[in-house]
Amino acid sequence: MTRRFAGYTRPELVDSVDEVEHDLVRECLRRTGITHGVEINTMADIPSEGSGLGSSSTVTVGLLHAMYMHLGAPKEHAALAREACEVEIGVLKKPIGVQDQYIAAYGGQRVLQFCPDGQVGVESVRLEQRVARQLNQNLMLFYTNVARKAESVLSEQRDNIADRRSILREMKRMVSVGRAALEQGALDDFGLLLNDAWQLKKQLASKVSNTQIDDLYNAAMRAGALGGKITGAGGGGFLLLYCPREKQDAVRDTLPHLPELPFHLERDGTKIIFNYRR
Repeated sequence: MTRRFAGYTRPELVDSVDEVEHDLVRECLRRTGITHGVEINTMADIPSEGSGLGSSSTVTVGLLHAMYMHLGAPKEHAALAREACEVEIGVLKKPIGVQDQYIAAYGGQRVLQFCPDGQVGVESVRLEQRVARQLNQNLMLFYTNVARKAESVLSEQRDNIADRRSILREMKRMVSVGRAALEQGALDDFGLLLNDAWQLKKQLASKVSNTQIDDLYNAAMRAGALGGKITGAGGGGFLLLYCPREKQDAVRDTLPHLPELPFHLERDGTKIIFNYRR
């Protein structure tokens, strides 16, 4: 199916940083101290918002990376991730976590550990090349045709933390189980674990899933998928499925109205692909 995602282009021509309406661009310019003489363009293959793929944090990390490189003062991945969090959470007051910023900065398959003192530990998942290739082949990504604001889901989820600690502890335990499955090449076990984790995640807030999403997910499971989840906060956006290749056509036939987004797991995080300075 041909991909058709809603998006928009909104040019802004301004004389000062304060006039910039795009909040991420404006605050990154303020953060880096750039006041004039730049043209900024962003492009993406996904909807402009509400995808659940961490697009806003990816844009923030990329903006900071490009701006610091423009200034001739590049920063390490950890610093870019930390500053992106400060822009989105500290300045713009978005009720989000910090995982999107760190994975956008570092890339690859990682285990992130969020410490009480605010530090973030980043460890690589050691995947054999053959296993990484097969994992990529067994993952499918479909757009649910529903865009949503993550804030509404995350605000309720945050308010429910005290009553959901047992669920959160179980989800935390699954991290080491999932990492072991990946590093041992037990990909189907990882797929089944995705299903277990999704069933837990749905209990964190009422808007994580709904009847429409449940119907889509259950149809895919009946067609041969072993597990999956709605990416990001939930409530809409993209449906990620783990499905052995021999069952994938059956899943596509079950979800013919959903655009599929082909993708490849990226080994690298944010990077400069062209740098021309006079």
